[in-house]
Amino acid sequence: METVAALYRYPVKSMLGEALTVVEVTERGLRGDRVAAVLDGAGAVGSAKHPRKWGELLRCRGRFDRDGSVVVELPDGGVLSAGDPELDTRLSKLLGRDVRVSQTPGEGEGGLLERAVPEYDGGAPDHARASAVTDATGTAITSGAVRPGTFFDFGTVHLVTTATLGSLRSAYPAGDFDARRFRPNLVVDVPGGGTGFPEDAWVGGNLRIGDALFRVLVPTPRCVVPTLAHAELPADPALMRTVAREHRIPVLDLGRLSCVGVYLEVLEPGAVRVGAPVTLV
Repeated sequence: METVAALYRYPVKSMLGEALTVVEVTERGLRGDRVAAVLDGAGAVGSAKHPRKWGELLRCRGRFDRDGSVVVELPDGGVLSAGDPELDTRLSKLLGRDVRVSQTPGEGEGGLLERAVPEYDGGAPDHARASAVTDATGTAITSGAVRPGTFFDFGTVHLVTTATLGSLRSAYPAGDFDARRFRPNLVVDVPGGGTGFPEDAWVGGNLRIGDALFRVLVPTPRCVVPTLAHAELPADPALMRTVAREHRIPVLDLGRLSCVGVYLEVLEPGAVRVGAPVTLV
């Protein structure tokens, strides 16, 4: 039987997150996940999917303090609370422009979300690639918006299996397919070191994971973020080229995209802990 191998949440969008042993799943996803984001004066929501503009966020870590407030660990080791003006000042210096941390989804000018268009096949839908514009950083980008009322791009829960990571590792042994690169909420262990991409077959079905019930919505298209440095994990541009070669599949009406894992929606809230069974309903 498949079981939960790891749990992660990311209190501040596009910053490093925190590993958990147990978490309460609410109707909007894991409690405390993406409850804050960094915004700039142009209304853009900080996302490492535009690395030249926001990549430095991956040198920061968001977590919850003992009193339940969101804090940010900065690259120099400093720890400041969200809402502290000094945190905004330090992040502005790090990013080279005025920014602030918001815990109110919907702030800014419509939650603008910018994504760099990857060079590898399947990194963006063809129509998005055709309509991309080059911004002041010299990056070809597409623009959209975060999910209304949240700081999520699309799905509120992301799952990946150890079988998928193992299959990609076999295709590119020199690559480090550490699950953290793909920023999942749930890492599911497939017994016997299974291979292939088993979560593809779960799309459209329901998963009972611990006390919570989820619907599997769609494969998760991957951007450039897994190729970037994450804490001690070095940058590796070849990772997503491997995904593009090994697992480029149809996603809704967007064409064949490079995918790792699946997005879930919550049908029944409940507690999930590491080691919990995962059952396809």
